[in-house]
Formats: sequence, C-alpha cells, structure tokens
Amino acid sequence: MATTTAVSCLLLAGCAPGSGLPPLPVTQSGPYTLGPGEQVRVVIFGQTQLTGRFTVNDRGQISVPLLGQIPASGLTTDQLEASIEDDLKEKKILLNPSVSVEIAEYRPIFILGEVVKPGQYPYEPGMTALTTVAIAGGFTYRAQTGYVSILRTVDGHSFEGRATRGEPILPGDVVTIFERYF
Repeated sequence: MATTTAVSCLLLAGCAPGSGLPPLPVTQSGPYTLGPGEQVRVVIFGQTQLTGRFTVNDRGQISVPLLGQIPASGLTTDQLEASIEDDLKEKKILLNPSVSVEIAEYRPIFILGEVVKPGQYPYEPGMTALTTVAIAGGFTYRAQTGYVSILRTVDGHSFEGRATRGEPILPGDVVTIFERYF
C-alpha cells in the first residue's frame, strides 16, 4: 500500500520537491536600500581623509572618521548622503559639505542544491534565478529545472516561495534548486 502511494505521488506533479511552496510574494519595486554586509564608497569633496569605502555592519551602521557610527541600513544612497551632510554640518566639521555615496559591493547571494558549484557569489544588478544557476556552473543532471525556491528578507522579515527561472534576484537572496524525481 505504501509503495502504491509513493508511486502515485511520483506520478502527480504536485509531489515534486518544492512544488508545495507558495509563489514568491511580489516585492515592491522602488529605490534600492542598503543592508548589512554591503560596502559603500563615500566621497566627501575636498576631504580625502574622510573619503573611503565603508561596510554596513550587522547593526546596520557605517563608521566614518570624525562622525562615528552612522545608520545606513534601510536607507537609499541619496538618504545616506543627506545624513552624512547633516552630521558634518551639525558637528561643525564642514560648513557646506558635498557628499556622494555609491554602492561599491552588494550583499552576496547564495545558491544551494542541484547546481555544479553551490555557494556564495557576488550580486550583480539585473540577475535572475537562471543567471545565478549559470554562475554556479549550471544545473546538475538531477536538477528540477522548471522552478526554484527563493528565500528573501525584506524589512527584517524572511519569506520563501517558488519562483520561475526568470525571477529577478535581489542582494542577500538564497536560491535553492531542487532534485527532480526520475
């Protein structure tokens, strides 16, 4: 009886690994916000000693010389620029600062499961689930190639869902490729 149930399950599309996951919720498109692990390049015009590359720490802050800890997680680069300018004025370090912030290195992405080289990889804007598979060496011969699982954290809340191969990937995403039944 148990083998009959197992065979029936294998023949049904709904029993494939990961097929029971809900669809990946749509994430709001909008300006990109910074998160822990990202590196930003801060340029303060005319102030080479304050200019540099800073990593957003696990508390969501960057440490800038003379300014100390500045909240960065959840901010856009424009908002971080304004925050640094305000701090420079408030602490009377510069009267009229000109600050530029750009992302130097995004949070990495992770790919697990049935790919040739699972692991951590650098994020590049415009990535899709399928391009992450390509970066990880491609599918193994056992891979379920029709869909993937994506674990995503937004505003401190993590959720997992099934996604198509063309789903856009965001920094920090964990992509899982399931094993298919033969």
